[in-house]
Amino acid sequence: MAGFQEIDRQYFPLKDIASIKKLFKQQLESVFEPDLALLSIVVGAVENSMTCNRTFTVQKDKTTTEDNNAIEDDTKIPAVEYHIVQALYAKFHAIIKGAVDVTQYGVSKFATRDLVKKVSDVIWNSLTRSYYKDRAHLQSLYSYLTGNKLDCFGVAFAVVAGCQVLGYHDVHLALSEDHAWVVFGEDGAETAEGNEDKRGQPVAAGIGSHSWLYVNSYPVICTRHMEAAALVSAINPNLNPTTDAVQVQLLQQELLWSLYDLGHLAKYPMALGNLGELEAANPTPGRVAPPQLFLESSLCSYTYYNNQHVYPYTYQGGYYYQHNMYKEAFNSWANAGDVIRQYNYSRDDEEIYKEFLEIANELIPHIMKSVSSGHSAHSILKDPECFAHLLRFYDGICQWEEGSATPVLHIGWAKPLVNTISKFDAEVRAQVIIEEGVSRCQEVGAGRPRITLHSQKMRGLKDLLLAEKLNTHAISLQLTAQSQVQVGKKTRGEPSEMAGPRPKRSRRE
Repeated sequence: MAGFQEIDRQYFPLKDIASIKKLFKQQLESVFEPDLALLSIVVGAVENSMTCNRTFTVQKDKTTTEDNNAIEDDTKIPAVEYHIVQALYAKFHAIIKGAVDVTQYGVSKFATRDLVKKVSDVIWNSLTRSYYKDRAHLQSLYSYLTGNKLDCFGVAFAVVAGCQVLGYHDVHLALSEDHAWVVFGEDGAETAEGNEDKRGQPVAAGIGSHSWLYVNSYPVICTRHMEAAALVSAINPNLNPTTDAVQVQLLQQELLWSLYDLGHLAKYPMALGNLGELEAANPTPGRVAPPQLFLESSLCSYTYYNNQHVYPYTYQGGYYYQHNMYKEAFNSWANAGDVIRQYNYSRDDEEIYKEFLEIANELIPHIMKSVSSGHSAHSILKDPECFAHLLRFYDGICQWEEGSATPVLHIGWAKPLVNTISKFDAEVRAQVIIEEGVSRCQEVGAGRPRITLHSQKMRGLKDLLLAEKLNTHAISLQLTAQSQVQVGKKTRGEPSEMAGPRPKRSRRE
């Protein structure tokens, strides 16, 4: 790594989004690796100044039009000065190089577990102990160097950046949908946790538990350029739960497009989904539309990660929901259910649990309420394919529960499900052909839709679901009952199938 170069200095002070884009462009297109420490400090400085310091947030620059009307310029940011960035950059190098003597770890150009553990210890032991690690804006080296605070992603990123400072090019970031760890070694096969008492340990135990947190050994393994993409994707524009800092949001969007154009998002489903959401909120003229980005995200997961990632489908479903494309939303959520069925639920899966709970208990009931009256009455309630999507969604959640030490479904899940099913007339429900067996094949096409139920709970509900008169009490009891049989191990060797014909693979993940 060449270090903070004179060529980087020319872009300072960074006063607008364009100047940061130029710095990133230079780093991404250089003959040298992108300098993770530099880029993380810069991005963190902007994010923190715009979201944690309210004086900066309200002091937007203004330009004047010909008729003397002042308009806000959302591309301007509080100036990021060279001497501040240089001082923080030098501090990070001093922390790492002052604490780690690489001569103690042999002459190999590849990192060892002891070295990775040492760098993890240096980062972890310098963190403030009295803070909530799931707070926003703690993912950058700026947060670490100015406040000694990092979240899980931030710790793993700092370890990778620290190893880059020491000259190790084999240490990279591994990302699931809610966790981060480190891979290293000559062939990148070694893994190490970076947080708390697991520091330096392999992630094999987490993978063996089949928890969604470890994506069944299909994480995004980053290149150095993808690590730059990861720090951009991790930007959090939130001022509070309901308001974003416009400049930070626009910065993230512009940088993600720069990385997209260079091909560095091609194997990064989460970043493609983030970009899709940003475009849905603030479309960029002439750019790929959000539905295509969400499709690229899901195809990326299918092509490169054995369809083990859930968020590509929940991003997609959320977009369709917001645009009143309810049948498409049902299909996307059913596809998300097909992914989660490949896992065993654990307490570590809280984030994805909350995602599915919101879909099942808030979004779907809202759809049912919306289509039960007015001009859209019965539009999807008369469509057996929508009923089939709904069954597939719940079948995935029920199978997620099977073989898990902790139950997923309780009465809070059962009531919305029963209410939703009851909205479909018996003749509509009867058109769905429900099969049982071991086939990942769900076909929905012309004529009567056909699905295969895999979970024991949903297979047990088959007759109740198709009955002319619904026995809602029996459905609730069956759905929330503890399984009375030993469930065998789930097979995860083949990708789960998506409803309908399989789309052609894209060059992007």
